[in-house]
Order: sequence, then structure tokens, then C-alpha cells
Amino acid sequence: MNIFKMKSSVAVFIFVSIILISMTIQQNPVKPWPVPDDYKNMTNPVEKGESSNNAGKALYDKYCASCHGKTGLGDGVKGRALKDFPGDFSGEYYQNQTDGEHFYKTKVGRGEMPKYEDRMSDEDIWNMVNYMRTFKKAD
Repeated sequence: MNIFKMKSSVAVFIFVSIILISMTIQQNPVKPWPVPDDYKNMTNPVEKGESSNNAGKALYDKYCASCHGKTGLGDGVKGRALKDFPGDFSGEYYQNQTDGEHFYKTKVGRGEMPKYEDRMSDEDIWNMVNYMRTFKKAD
């Protein structure tokens, strides 16, 4: 086999692998996660803005990025080893939920998602919610 055919074969293999991994990530549905109405209807008391986003980013990078990925796509290094897909925070499913729903899920946790009520203050969680609202799908 000549070098050109070998390079072409490797390129095709890499391309197909990327497509398959991408499809696997996209086809992992998020399991329904019911949130009590008291939380669902909560109003975020922390004002959105640069200060909150900066605080939220520091906390997100420390506690969340390893599973959820730097940009919230669910592609963090630890996330790949989880039984359940950690979710894509840039998509409509996440972005259409209330701040209270995100607060509850972060505070209380479930399954492989740890609870953070003993690790950070409510204000810290609200800052992370504000920061995660900045995640958007790339055009």
C-alpha cells in the first residue's frame, strides 16, 4: 500500500469515528428530571451580568466542566465515563427550563450528578445558573 492510500485510509477512519461519536452524543436522551413546583417557580435573586457570570464561570470550571465540558456540551473528560449523558447546556432542552429548575438540579443532584447544597452557597449556585445561561449552540 502506498503512502497516499494509507493517509487516505487514516483520514477516512478519523472522519467516520468523529461522525459516530457525534451521533452517539446527540442520540443520548436526557432522562426526565421532575422538579417540585416550589423550585420550578423560583425567581433567581442574583442579578445577571458580568460579575455574576465571572463568579459562576469560576465555580463551573471547578465543579462542573469535568463532566459537562468547558462549553456545556456534555463532553467533559469525566462525562465520557458516566452511565448517563450529562446533558447539553447549549441546547433548547436546557435553555428552555427555568432558573429554578437548574438551581434545584444543581443543589439536590441525583444519580451520577452530585448534590452541591453542602459544597456551595445558594448564591454561588445562582451565579452558576446565570453563567450557564450564556452557553449557546454554535451557528
